[in-house]
Amino acid sequence: MSVDLATVKRVARLARIAVSEEEAERMTGELNGILGFVEQLSEVNVDGVEPMTSVTPMRMKTREDIVMDGDKAADVVANAPNSDRDFFLVPKVVE
Repeated sequence: MSVDLATVKRVARLARIAVSEEEAERMTGELNGILGFVEQLSEVNVDGVEPMTSVTPMRMKTREDIVMDGDKAADVVANAPNSDRDFFLVPKVVE
């Protein structure tokens, strides 16, 4: 896949980035270089390679998913100006 000048200008417009004619021409070459490198990566044989999260073998740090000190709804809304049954009451802002 190659990128032409019109594509660069369209992407810049969609991203709301002001790009001059010189910058668009320079970006065309840069984007084509990046896409060429990505195409090279797709040629690499990765059959049998396990996905990894780091270059060093390690387990992700996890914690137990337990409730530590729940049931504090009344304490949470204690300083609220208006509350009802442990819910914050706020003024209506949308008609």
